[in-house]
Amino acid sequence: MASYPLASLYVGDLHPDVNEAMLYERFSPAGAIVSIRVCRDMMTKRSLGYAYVNFTNHQDAERALDTLNFEPINGHPCRIMWSQRDPGLRKSGFGNIFIKNLDKAIDNKALFDTFSAFGNILSCKVATDETGESRGFGYVHFEKQEDAERSIDKVNGMSLNEKIVFVGTFISKKERQATGQGRIIFNNLYVKNFGSEWTEQQFHELFSQYGEILSIKIMKGDNGIGQGFGFCSFTKAESAMDAQEQLHQKHQIPTGEILYVQRAQRRREREGELKRKFEIVKQQKRQETKGVNLFVKNLEDEITDELLRTHFVPYGNITSCKVMRDETGHSKGFGFVCYATPEEATKAVTELNGKIIITKPLYVAIAQRKEERRALLTQQFVNRQMTHISRQNPQHLASGMMPAAATLMPYGPNFSANIPRAYNPALRLPAPGNLRGGTNVAAGVPAGGAYGQSLQQMTGARMGEMRGAVGRGRQTQNQQPRQSPGPRMKYTPNAGAPRPNMHPMSMMLHQQQMMQGPPQQPKDMSTKPINITHLTSADPKQQKQILGETLFPIIYRKYPQQAGKITGMLLELEISELLFLLDSGEQLNAKMEEAYEVLQKHQVNVPGVPQ
Repeated sequence: MASYPLASLYVGDLHPDVNEAMLYERFSPAGAIVSIRVCRDMMTKRSLGYAYVNFTNHQDAERALDTLNFEPINGHPCRIMWSQRDPGLRKSGFGNIFIKNLDKAIDNKALFDTFSAFGNILSCKVATDETGESRGFGYVHFEKQEDAERSIDKVNGMSLNEKIVFVGTFISKKERQATGQGRIIFNNLYVKNFGSEWTEQQFHELFSQYGEILSIKIMKGDNGIGQGFGFCSFTKAESAMDAQEQLHQKHQIPTGEILYVQRAQRRREREGELKRKFEIVKQQKRQETKGVNLFVKNLEDEITDELLRTHFVPYGNITSCKVMRDETGHSKGFGFVCYATPEEATKAVTELNGKIIITKPLYVAIAQRKEERRALLTQQFVNRQMTHISRQNPQHLASGMMPAAATLMPYGPNFSANIPRAYNPALRLPAPGNLRGGTNVAAGVPAGGAYGQSLQQMTGARMGEMRGAVGRGRQTQNQQPRQSPGPRMKYTPNAGAPRPNMHPMSMMLHQQQMMQGPPQQPKDMSTKPINITHLTSADPKQQKQILGETLFPIIYRKYPQQAGKITGMLLELEISELLFLLDSGEQLNAKMEEAYEVLQKHQVNVPGVPQ
């Protein structure tokens, strides 16, 4: 048995809604857990379908692997294996075998049970499509190479669920496609143009001349009649390549059709290849029509292609002319005219733009792609907005003054913070300057997660964005401040008045501090026990809120002034780590002290801001 000192398990094939709390509830009976991480997309925060569970000792992890492998979690059977930190072992192909022609009823567990008789299995997977249905092949990774070789000798060519399966050594895609001549190696052929009368026996007689055939399939419709195409799989790649070379566009069947024989491709591969060809043709056409294709709009309904050509032909040689129409054949009011040279197109724009045809003046311009037109319109809109703001507030822009920032709030009871769930195996607290839902300690400015931004974000913002907030800042000074749950803020309308010669950033921080009152004690300071069932059924955002409401009263008793900041720092940890801290009072006190020391260490005085 190989040694896995980290006692870390990989849990795959998870339902998208499975979170850390669900995994903690399922795996905690096996033993003490250090941490759990569900891997998520960095942008959307959606689950990627796999997670890592770290136990304190190897025996507990092995117990979880034996008892929970292939057990359903939220309706999906999970797949558990030892976490391999070294990618070389996974990519080497050592002990890895490939099985194909599997029956649709064989799943991960059935495949595991079949091959576990030959040795210890590290991982086992049946490939599935988007609907979860088997694609007819799978992989088994043995711990020892001799176990893999013995399974190939015993199972290859045997019948599983009345289907003859192929078992061989796993070969990566790059190795399969790379040969000395640079040709792609393949075993499967796609054949078409043989009509609906051909039988599988005739199919087999023709292709068996080139080598041993593993399987043949003629695709049929719902009525049982052949659709004129099918697939042929050879046991050796040389046989498939020879059949393609000898039969493609060369063999005529008795019904008179010429066979089309090519390498079988997956849908994604075929779509990707067609997309690349289409893009090449599109780029070539775009280059050919650059500067010569005109966009014409404001056309009368009765204008046809011929009539449009009549108006544009005096200015040059027209290669194409078309009025765009809808499904019913009615004109959409615009069209395109393409000239042979850019000079002719420019002349037509100069002469015809604004010219009245029947009763409407034409709009004629060089045709643009949708992306170019959208970017141009966006830039024009931004320019108009900046001009409008500068006309409304010329004195503010001239003096460099900025409006009062929105009221920012630290974390408190019932505050719904949007906290990212970043994995931190060492349980280390994040740097205060990067907090969300806590406070930017370096500047003494609260960073209220969804309600505010940190000093680093403010200083990194472009000047144009700051100026864009001038109009909004003037409006907020004449309105009542927004009320949010948690510790209440004191609003003073004239507290943000700047002092002479004050730096703009210091002035803004001064306004924010003057708007805040002293921290008030929450009304309900009782610590409520956590309902695991309620926590498990909640979404990630609600889970953070539940844990925050439990942590805040505990922290407030020891550090009332920094309770909101410390709560926000602790909520950066994983759900499982927070549950572990709540179970252990000593560990929680240690984390609270560590957070307090970090806050004191990073306390920085900003010039011009009263302390």
